[in-house]
Amino acid sequence: MSTTRREILARSGALGAGIAFAGSIPEVFAGTAHAQQTGGGSGYGPLVPDPDGLLDLPKGFHYEVLSREGDELRSGEGPVPSNPDGMAAFVGGQPHDHLRNGGGHGRGSVWLVRNHENRMDAEVPVTTVEGLTYDPAAKGGCTLLELGPNNKVRAERVGIAGTSTNCAGGPTPWGTWLTCEETEFKAGEEGYTKDHGFIFEVGFHDAHRTEPEPLTAMGRFQHEAIAIDPENGVVYETEDAFEKPFGLFYRFLPNRTRGGLGSLRAGGALEAMRVPGLPDLSVVKEPGKTFHGIEWVEVPDPLAKQTPIRHQDFGKKGITHAQKLEGCYWGGRCVYFVSSYAKSEEGSAGDHYGQIWRYDPDGNHLTLVVVFGPDSDLDMPGEEPDNICLAPSGGLMVCEDGEGAQHVYGLTRHGKVYPMARGRQNIGTPEEPAWGEFAGVTFSPDNRTMFVNCYTPGTTFAITGPWRH
Repeated sequence: MSTTRREILARSGALGAGIAFAGSIPEVFAGTAHAQQTGGGSGYGPLVPDPDGLLDLPKGFHYEVLSREGDELRSGEGPVPSNPDGMAAFVGGQPHDHLRNGGGHGRGSVWLVRNHENRMDAEVPVTTVEGLTYDPAAKGGCTLLELGPNNKVRAERVGIAGTSTNCAGGPTPWGTWLTCEETEFKAGEEGYTKDHGFIFEVGFHDAHRTEPEPLTAMGRFQHEAIAIDPENGVVYETEDAFEKPFGLFYRFLPNRTRGGLGSLRAGGALEAMRVPGLPDLSVVKEPGKTFHGIEWVEVPDPLAKQTPIRHQDFGKKGITHAQKLEGCYWGGRCVYFVSSYAKSEEGSAGDHYGQIWRYDPDGNHLTLVVVFGPDSDLDMPGEEPDNICLAPSGGLMVCEDGEGAQHVYGLTRHGKVYPMARGRQNIGTPEEPAWGEFAGVTFSPDNRTMFVNCYTPGTTFAITGPWRH
C-alpha cells in the first residue's frame, strides 16, 4: 500500500476496516465438500476487546496460548524460537491416520507443525539437535507441538533445525510437512556453511522421521509455499522473490508418483510456468480473465549453481513472473495461489493489493479469480493477503500482512468479509503503536479449532468457539 493511500485511509478512519475484492468468490472454494454443503454464513459479529490485551475475538470465541517465544520447549531442546510462520495440523497416531481421522497410539491427539522464519539475526534461533540439523550455522527450522483433548500441550520439540528463513510450505497427502526456505544464500555467504533455498520434509511419527537433507530436485530458490495434486503427486511451488525479476510459479514432476515419506528424494523434473503473451501477472485486472494453452518450461539449472532460476535463460519467449507469490493450496481439481501485492514503484509491471489465481491442470488454463483492495473503495481496504486457508464453513481465512492494525479476516462464499481476530500485543510505543502480523492460519482436523501465529512477539494461539460447519 502506498504511503499516500495509507494517509488517506488514516484520515478517513477506514484503516483496517476490512477487505474489498472483486471476482468470483465461490470459484475459490470449488470442489471442497464444505463449500458445496454450507452457505458460508456472514461472520460472527464484532470483535470484543480482550481484557488481557492479546487477541480480540467475536463473542463466544476463546483462545488459549499454546506457546510463546522464549519459553522453554517441553523437550528441553532450548527456548521456543522466534518468528513462527507457516503451520499445519495433522491427526495424531500412526502414519496415514490423518486420512481416516485418528486412531492408533495417539488417538485424540493433534500434531501442529510450525515454521520459524529465522534469519541469521534471529533473536531466538531453533536449537541444533543431533540427527535433525542440516546446517549448524543456520537459525531457522520447525518445531512440533502434540496436543491432547482441549488443546492441552502434551509435547513440544524441534522438528528440524539448521535451515533458514522457513516461511511457508504445505502438507503432503501421506501426512508429512514440506517446509520451504525463503532464501538463496550459498555456503560461505552470511556465515552459512551449506547452500540454502531448498524444501525439506518434516515428519513427526516414529515411521515418519525427519531426514535433514534438502529435496534438491525441487529447486533452489526463494520458496514460499507448495500444494500437491493428490491424484498424480505433482507439486506446485510459489517463489517470493524480493526484487526484480520477481518470482515464478513452478511444478515438480516426481519420478515416484505413489507418494510416501522419502518419495520426493527419488528426483524428478522442475518446470516453470509460461503464460503465452503475459510476462507479468500483475497487469491483469479483470477477475474471470482466463489464459489458455499454458506452457511449462524445464528449468535449465534447478540448483541455481551460478544463476538464480528466475534470472536463467528460458528461451526467446521468456517466462512469466509475478511479485510476492505466497499462499498455495489444492482445491477440487485445481491449484490456487496468491500474489500478495504488486507495486510498479518496486519494479512490477502493474499494481494491485492482492490476487488469487487458479490453475486447472486438466484444461491447462489459468484464471484470475479474486482481486483484493480496489483503490476506489476506501471503506473496505484490502492490504497484502498472505497466508490463507479454507475455513470449516466453506469460506477462507486470510492473514493480512501490512501496516497498522493486524487482522485475520474471514471471507465467505457469498463475498461477505468479516473480522475474525485482531492482534493486541503492541510492539511499538504508546504514542506510535504497532502490531505483529498474523501467519500460519490453519484448522484442526476436526475443524473445531483455528490455530494461528502472531509473528512478533512469537505467539501460537488455539481459537475455539461456535464455528459453523
